[in-house]
Amino acid sequence: MGRPATKPARLRNGFYIEVKTQGSGAILVRRDTREQMLLAAEDYARTKDVTIRGEMRDDKWVD
Repeated sequence: MGRPATKPARLRNGFYIEVKTQGSGAILVRRDTREQMLLAAEDYARTKDVTIRGEMRDDKWVD
């Protein structure tokens, strides 16, 4: 089983959306470009709640 990790997980560089289904937790979905992220958000929005989180670059959110 091993011991638990001591450092928090790092997110990769890219564009993120948060996808939620009613009654369960949220997951983060990453895409390489803004256009791909917007297409994915449009697809997921048909059946789920979608929140656009933005761009992650070098462990910081970019506006």
